[in-house]
Amino acid sequence: MKQGLSLTAFGHATSLLLAISFVLCVAFDLVFPSHAMFRTWQALLPGFRWLTWGSFFLGLVEAYGYGWYVALVWVPIYNVFAVRRAGLTS
Repeated sequence: MKQGLSLTAFGHATSLLLAISFVLCVAFDLVFPSHAMFRTWQALLPGFRWLTWGSFFLGLVEAYGYGWYVALVWVPIYNVFAVRRAGLTS
C-alpha cells in the first residue's frame, strides 16, 4: 500500500478551501461593511482592490494559487515523514 498524501488531491482540496473562504469573506464584507476584512485581503493578495469584478476574480485565482503553494510545500514534507515512519514500523 502506498504511504503518504496525494499532491493533486491535497492541492485541489486546499485551494478550494481557500477560494471558498475568500468568496465567503467577500460576501461577509458586503453584508456587514462595518466589520469588513477587505484590508486584510488587500495585504495578502497582490493587486486586489475593493471591489470590482476583475479584482474579485484576481483574488479568487490568487487564493486558489495559495492553496497550491501550501500543497507543494507541505505534502512532500509530510510524505517524507510518512515514509520514514512506515520504514520504522516494518
